[in-house]
Parts: sequence; structure tokens; C-alpha cells
Amino acid sequence: MHKVSTGFVYFFGALGGLLFGYDTGVISGAILFIQRQMHLGSWQQGWVVSAVLLGAILGAAIIGPSSDRYGRRKLLLLSAIIFFVGALGSAFSPEFWTLIISRIILGMAVGAASALIPTYLAELAPADKRGTVSSLFQLMVMTGIFIAYVTNYTFAGMYTGWRWMLGFAAIPAALLFLGGLILPESPRFLVKTGKVDEARAVLDTMNKHDQAAVNAEITQIQKQAQIVSGGWTELFGKTVRPALIIGIGLAIFQQVMGCNTVLYYAPTIFTDVGFGVSAALLAHIGIGIFNVIVTAVAVSIMDKIDRKKMLIIGAVGMGISLFIMSIAMKFSGGSFAAAVVCVIALTVYIAFFSATWGPVMWVMIGEVFPLNIRGLGNSFASVINWTANMVVSLTFPSLLDFFGTGSLFIGYGVLCFLSIWFVHKMVFETRNRSLEEIEATLRERSGETVSATVAPATHSAN
Repeated sequence: MHKVSTGFVYFFGALGGLLFGYDTGVISGAILFIQRQMHLGSWQQGWVVSAVLLGAILGAAIIGPSSDRYGRRKLLLLSAIIFFVGALGSAFSPEFWTLIISRIILGMAVGAASALIPTYLAELAPADKRGTVSSLFQLMVMTGIFIAYVTNYTFAGMYTGWRWMLGFAAIPAALLFLGGLILPESPRFLVKTGKVDEARAVLDTMNKHDQAAVNAEITQIQKQAQIVSGGWTELFGKTVRPALIIGIGLAIFQQVMGCNTVLYYAPTIFTDVGFGVSAALLAHIGIGIFNVIVTAVAVSIMDKIDRKKMLIIGAVGMGISLFIMSIAMKFSGGSFAAAVVCVIALTVYIAFFSATWGPVMWVMIGEVFPLNIRGLGNSFASVINWTANMVVSLTFPSLLDFFGTGSLFIGYGVLCFLSIWFVHKMVFETRNRSLEEIEATLRERSGETVSATVAPATHSAN
């Protein structure tokens, strides 16, 4: 059962990320055709795009915490089934409401994947590979988005092309299910449920039979498994507050800087600036390739540059590109030069996002919460992130009608600069620090004296 290669585990573990990327990315091209065939207004269009996000909020809220109860692997299999049903439902939708419901179902799997997979990968990866393996998820998301753009372009010529675009996701969903049948359970979950020998076998494979590493890790996991899991009171308590502020702040800013409006609506933006539909979808593929490359670079430097520095550089780059893009849009009025400047600024904006805020937010949310409420903290931050994502995506088409492209992106640009203040003031550095050191920083920040924290800890063993 456990004789699978580490590469297989990482690939199938992260495959959920690919589905997540595909299902959120594919709608950007499909919406151009759905809107025409179903005669949708801008509010309905916003709903078709955002229905997945509503589902994602539910999925992240329900499935994240329940993975502590039922194990990561069972819920990964469940997500694969939900992905499959949602994809086929969307493809065969006869009208608006069926499409919305299918996309909400699909969204539940997307939200589950976002709360589940980074945790699962981090729990399986040996300590020295954890940063890279955790950002592997983001790389798979970007690859999924890229594949979605290619599919959009491929089926663009067919009248029912959008059905193929949406239905295509059923293939990787079926693959994820089959792979999930062979994937090992998280060793941390196994130890927690008393299956120490099974956990040892899994760790033996993941650590390439390094007995010393396996023994050290088992001892550490057993110690952690004795800590009583914290609940909501602890999450909103004084000690965790600095981490909660970082989690909520990064989750919201990552969305209100406009990243997903650009990813979801790029073809719409391109057609507004004067590209034909086919050229818009092709330009989109170019952005997709670029995105994957930049994310791969980010994954490789993730543990070499301070997280705060990455966030600040990213915000400056994104803010400036948005201002340039807005100015170009104001003067585009059919001028080809302005349209080109617009596309270049958009691409630079996406590069800054994919290299910094895209992956760093997920990595930091996994690091800042104390161990005994990490699952809950992660889920909570994911829910906030998806809610912000949904608000931004739902309001975008209506705001676009009201302000026009030029002025709207200035607003997102201002928010980029506001985030610099937030990172500078509220976020503490987590790179190259053990999770215990991070926890100690939290206690200092909340003004707790160390002696007060040591006393209760002595009798928390079972």
C-alpha cells in the first residue's frame, strides 16, 4: 500500500491545485460565449463567475476543519468526486440556474482543495523541503489556469465550445480520484488516531528510508499530538490576535489588489481595449505561460528572500503597473500603441502578483498560526480570502460599467499602496524561523509574559 514514490505523492497531492486553477481560470474565456448564448446582463455574468467562489467559501469552511476528524486522504477523495460532478453539471447545464448550482458544487471542491492540499503536502514533506513543496500547490494552480486558457482557445470556434471548456475538468478530477486511492494518509493524522506503525511506514518512504529522520519526526509528531486542539475562543484570543490580523489582512489585500479580476476578466479587458476575441484568448495564453514561469521562479527563491520584502516589492510593482494601465486605457480610444502599453502593463502586474502576493500569502498563513489551532486558522483565513475574492469578482462587471476600465484600476492601484503600510506595520517576518520561534513572537506581541504561558502548559499532556 505505501510503496509509492515520493514524486507520485507530490504530483497527485498537488493535482487538486491544478483542478482549482483550471476551474477558476476556464470561466474567463467561457463567459464570452455563455453571455451571448444565455443573454446575460452584467450582474448575471458576475454571478456565473462568482458562483464557484460562493461554493469555495462553503468548502473551505466545512472541509478544512473536518479533515482533522476524518483524515486528509478521505476528504481528498471526496473533493475529487465533487470536482467531477460539478464539471459535468456545468457542461450540461440547460439554463442559467442549473449552471449557477453546478458551479457552486464545483466551488465546494475548489475551497476544499485550498484548505486541504497545502496542509496535506506540508505534513508529508520532510522539513528541509517544506517551503518548496508548499509552494508547489501555487505552481499547480497556475498550471491549471494556463491549461484552461489553452482549452478556451481550442474550443472557441465551436458554438457549444463553452460546454467543452467547462466539462474538460472532469478528466483531471477522475485522475485525482484514482491517484487518491493509492495516496498515503498524512502521518500526523495516523499518529493522532493511534496508527503509529502505519505513520512510520509513510515517513520511511517520504524520507527515503533515513531511519534517524523518521524516528526524530515520529517523536516530534507524538509530542504535538498530545497538545489539546484549540477552538474559536483561542483563535480570537489575545495571544493569537497578531497572527489573526496577519491572516485576515493578507487574505483580503491579496484579493482587493484586483489580481483575480485581471485573471478572470483579462479577455474582457483585451476586447475592451480593441482586440478581437481570438486575439484576446491568444494574448491570454501568453499571460498564462508567463504566469507559470514567474511562479516557478518564486517557488525557487521562496526561502532566500524575506517574506515582508517580497510582499512590499510586489505591492509597489503591482501599484505602478495598474496606474500605467489605467492611463493607457483612458487614452486607448482605438489607438494601437495604447492597447499595447495596456497589455504590457497588465503582464508586468501579473508577474509581480505571481512572484509575491500569490504564493507568499498562502505560505505565511500556514506559518503564523500556533500549532494547536493551525487547521482552524488556515481554514478561517481561506474563508476570508474566498469571501474577498467573491466580493471583488461580483462587483467588477458593475463597477466596470459605472467607472470604465481606466478609472477602476486606479482604485485597485491605490489599494496596492495601502497594503505596503499594512505589511510594514502589522506583519512580522517568518522566514528561516522555526514555528516555535514564531509562536514565541506571538506571545511577545500580545504582551503575554513568558512565565504566564509556561504554567498551563505543564498539565496539557493526556
